[in-house]
Amino acid sequence: MKVLLTHGYFLNEDPAELRIMKPYPPLGILYISAYLNEKGIENKIFDTTFSSKENLKKFLVDEKPDYAAIYVNLMTKLNVLEIIRFIKSKIELSNSKIILGGPEVRYNAVDFLKHGADYYVVIGEGEETTFELISMLEEKNDVSKVPGIGYLNTNGEPIFTPERTLIKDINDLPFPNRNGINIQDYQKAWKNKHKQDAVSISTMRGCPYTCKWCSRAVYGLTYRRRSPQKVVEELKIIKENYYPDSLWFVDDVFTISHKWLFEFNEELKKNNLKINYECITRADRMNEEVIATMKESGCFRVWIGAESGSQRIIDAMDRRVKVEQVRKMIQLSKKYGIETGTFIMLGYPGETENDIEETINHLKQSNPDHFTITIAYPIRGTEFFQEIETKQTEAFSWESNTDRDRNYKRTYPKKYYNFAVRRVVNEVNYFKNRNNGMINPDLIVTKSKSLAAKAGMWLTRNTRWLNSY
Repeated sequence: MKVLLTHGYFLNEDPAELRIMKPYPPLGILYISAYLNEKGIENKIFDTTFSSKENLKKFLVDEKPDYAAIYVNLMTKLNVLEIIRFIKSKIELSNSKIILGGPEVRYNAVDFLKHGADYYVVIGEGEETTFELISMLEEKNDVSKVPGIGYLNTNGEPIFTPERTLIKDINDLPFPNRNGINIQDYQKAWKNKHKQDAVSISTMRGCPYTCKWCSRAVYGLTYRRRSPQKVVEELKIIKENYYPDSLWFVDDVFTISHKWLFEFNEELKKNNLKINYECITRADRMNEEVIATMKESGCFRVWIGAESGSQRIIDAMDRRVKVEQVRKMIQLSKKYGIETGTFIMLGYPGETENDIEETINHLKQSNPDHFTITIAYPIRGTEFFQEIETKQTEAFSWESNTDRDRNYKRTYPKKYYNFAVRRVVNEVNYFKNRNNGMINPDLIVTKSKSLAAKAGMWLTRNTRWLNSY
């Protein structure tokens, strides 16, 4: 085999992901596979999502790819390091060159190179760089002429070539190679858990916003989008081949361009194409006309970023949005019959208990149908990471940890935030259920859990002995 494309996400090894059970195909490597196919480079995808490390290792030994191209993100980093070690340990794979790409690479490139000795890293957008790198290696030409890569020279020193210019018109890219994997496995997993399935699709690359906690390692502060006509063309192929119950637009801010949204809606109507979709956006890129168009075009659920109910914390994050905007757009979306979801982050530097209570009040007032909570963690390369880098409280072992494991000086002890999450979830659910007329023992239990979590917050904040265990 010439090129093996894989990732390192093993669903069955992650209890939290198994509970959620919303896996999506690895669109990034599907795009690269399609691009290599277009250029005549033989490649095969080993999709790890429903497989195992043992199966991947056996496949590697059996197929002996000339190039093992592996996508890596924060979530899969440790698995990818294990895969690299395996390849390096097998004499049968001694001729296999490892190429890494993905969001975890840019700010960890030197570490990755040092933990693999003789492989290459693709920094940023991957299609053109991967093709050019493989072509140069095949022809035994000087790889230093390939923009956007890192490698070790003969002295073991890391070398980085100039940044590659991003693809100007992403309409030129082929559609992702969904035929290279078994999409039906994903649809079946969704059906079994949620009674309906979903297929993911991307219409844009990049995000021009400056949230301090968000990584922009691949596309930077860009906004490039495929035409509505091109997107509808892909949607028709998806509908004809996979018959999905719903679609998931993976774009960071689906309604960033109102002009694009209105044209997209018209293109759907022109093609008599009915879709049912879910997306993410920002409150400041919504208004009543936008929401009405989303509903008409088939949006059944929209996720509106909030992160906090405290304007002070939102400003500290450089979110550039008002809490009142978020609240209003959640309420207006619900008025139009669109389900709403929102994201909450607890533990951002400087956040106090009063800010957390403001978040609870915000969720009660806006009353989204769904909300998720993350405890803030600093991703290398972000402004958030820069702010806490000198405040880390423990030595960090790069090869055995991810950025989620970094400990740093927080407003309150780390254990505090586990109670804070329970407090927010139970207090908001109590409010929602009570307002829906639910009066039963479960309601009392939910309120009791909220009060117990509040007590836990007080104890971890004020009792030193509790924080030592």
